[in-house]
Amino acid sequence: MQKVRPKKALGQHFLTDLSVAQRIASTLDEYKGLPVIEVGPGMGVLTQFLLEEGHDVTVAEIDSESVGYLTAAYPEMAAGGRILECDFLRTDLNEVVPGNGPFCVIGNYPYNISSQIFFHVLDYKDRIVCCSGMLQREVAERLAAKPGTKARGILSVLLQAWYDIEYLFTVSENVFNPPPKVKSGVIKMVRNSVTDLGCDERLFKTVVKTSFGQRRKTIRNSVKGLLPAGTTIPENRLMGMRPEQLSVEEFVELTNLIGSLR
Repeated sequence: MQKVRPKKALGQHFLTDLSVAQRIASTLDEYKGLPVIEVGPGMGVLTQFLLEEGHDVTVAEIDSESVGYLTAAYPEMAAGGRILECDFLRTDLNEVVPGNGPFCVIGNYPYNISSQIFFHVLDYKDRIVCCSGMLQREVAERLAAKPGTKARGILSVLLQAWYDIEYLFTVSENVFNPPPKVKSGVIKMVRNSVTDLGCDERLFKTVVKTSFGQRRKTIRNSVKGLLPAGTTIPENRLMGMRPEQLSVEEFVELTNLIGSLR
């Protein structure tokens, strides 16, 4: 079969090191038996190891050339309707995996939409028990960033509210075709036991996004716009902090404080 031509517009960098692909696939070893959605399989370098390990895999691929390649390489998957030509970001994952049971997501995620992919995953947090894979190292480090680190951002807090996130290992740019200009990082997110944040979830998202939108300011100054004009902001240790310093629990506390002032 003729190999797929990497397309810059789709952010395609095909992994060529099989040992790396095998390590990424192994992040789901403890979830055998659960359905798996693989995002952007390309020519199936990760798919082959997922299938070898016995996973029930459905792939979501936007590139028609890749879909053609996968259909020829994995006819049984194609016959079972498990090769989807679709935009993952616009796909209802409840239709891909019907019912209300748990499933996993994995992929060598396109760099140009990786943040959007994880926001989409967050919409299915009640069903996705594990999400792992490879993305740009800088973004991977951001997702796993702890309070007090410069890498911490909006996605760090929103994802860590619901998932335990571990940065696993770094991947050299030399094991891709074409090589990207940056290194990659592999992460693993496992759903935690939280079912209720203990605050208004929509306001929580707004507070996190507003705080990091003005990350050089203290919380006192960044959240003023969320409060009615003339509101007296109470003395509180959180108000003198900057957003990257706050833990998820402190953002919950801040959300409840702002909610009471509104």
